[in-house]
Amino acid sequence: MGVGFLLYLADKTRPFITSSPTNGVQSIAEGWLSADPYNNNFGDVHFYDYTRDCWDWNIFPKARFASEYGYQSWPSFSTLEKVSSKVDWFYNSSFSSHRQHHENGNEEMLSQVGLHFKLPHSTDPLREFKDTIYLTQRLKMYQFLSKLMLTLISFSLYENAKPQIEAEAENEYGGKWKMLHYFAQHFFAPLWPVGFEDKGVFFIYGVSDLHSDRMVTLTVRVHRWSSLEPVCSHRTPDLVMRAGKAVLLYQEPVSAMLQRCGHCTRQSCVVSFYLSANSKPLSSTNYHFLSSPKKAEGLQKADITAIISQHKDTFVFDLETKAVAPFVWLDVGSVLGRFSDNGFLMTEKTRTILFYPWRPTSKSELEQSLHVTSLADIY
Repeated sequence: MGVGFLLYLADKTRPFITSSPTNGVQSIAEGWLSADPYNNNFGDVHFYDYTRDCWDWNIFPKARFASEYGYQSWPSFSTLEKVSSKVDWFYNSSFSSHRQHHENGNEEMLSQVGLHFKLPHSTDPLREFKDTIYLTQRLKMYQFLSKLMLTLISFSLYENAKPQIEAEAENEYGGKWKMLHYFAQHFFAPLWPVGFEDKGVFFIYGVSDLHSDRMVTLTVRVHRWSSLEPVCSHRTPDLVMRAGKAVLLYQEPVSAMLQRCGHCTRQSCVVSFYLSANSKPLSSTNYHFLSSPKKAEGLQKADITAIISQHKDTFVFDLETKAVAPFVWLDVGSVLGRFSDNGFLMTEKTRTILFYPWRPTSKSELEQSLHVTSLADIY
C-alpha cells in the first residue's frame, strides 16, 4: 500500500506529490512516473548549471515554479574560523577541499566569480581567502535575482544552513545572514521594481503582492562610478501598479539612455531605480549593472567610515563614503545579530543602517569587531 494512498485515507484534504521535481496531476495521469519531470509547463523544476554565466537570465528555464536552484557560496570567515585553524585559511587548503561536498565545486565558484569580478591576488593568504569568500556571496546574490525575473513563484529548499561548509544556503550555521538573505528582504517585499536588459533595451517591471491597486512613481537615476552626484534622473508620471501583477513601468534602449544622460558609457555608469508615492519611497532602491563590475571604469576606494551609537537595544551605524561603493558589506565578526540592510550599493555620501543584536553587546565591542568592505577594497 503506497504512502499516497495511506495519506489519502488519513487526510483527504492534504495534497500529495511523488517527488520533486514533479509534473503534479500530469505525473499522476502518467502512472506516477512522468516521462519528462522537468517539463516547464507543469509542476516544479530544478535547475543547476555551474558552467554558463549565472548572471544571464536567458539561461534559466521559464518554469511555473522553480523549487530548487542556486549556486554555492562560502560562509563568512567568522563562521569558518570556529572549525578551522590558521593552516586552513586559504582557498586551496586541504580544509577547503574537505569541506567542499560538490565535485569541482571550489573551482566552479572561482570560474563563475571570474566572469564578473577580478579575482583577489593579495600577498596575504588570509586576506585573499576573506576576499574570495566575499565575492562568492556577491555572485550568489545576483544569480538569485537573475532567476527571480523569470519565475512566477520562487522558493529555495536551501534557506536553512548546513554546517560550516560551502553551500547553496542563504543562512550560515549559527544563523548569521549571508548577502543573499539580506537581498531576499527586498525581492520578496510586497512592492519592488525589477530591471533587466533584452536585446539592448532596458526594462523595469513593478512586481506587486499587494491586494489592491496602487498609484506609484518610478524614479530612474544614472550614476558614474567616479562621482556621488547622479549624471541624470528621470521621474515618470503616476503609474498604476495592479494588485498581484508584474507591470511594465519603463523601457528605453540603453544606447538612448546613455546618450540622453551624457558623459556615460556602459563601463563608467550604473543605474538605480525605486518606487514612490507623494515623494515618499514605497520600495527599496534596486540597481542594474550596464557591464560586469570587473569592467567598471572610475571605481574608487570608498574609505567608508562608521559612527556607532545606541538606541535602547538597537545600534545605529551612520556610514559615510568618499565614492560610489558597490556591495558594501558590514561584518561584526562573531557578534550575533543582523543588520537592517547589507551588501548594498552606496550611491549617496551618507547612509544609516541599524544593527539588531541577538545577545547583549556594546558600542565598544561593535567598534572593535566592525570590518567594512566594498568592491574596490579587494582590488
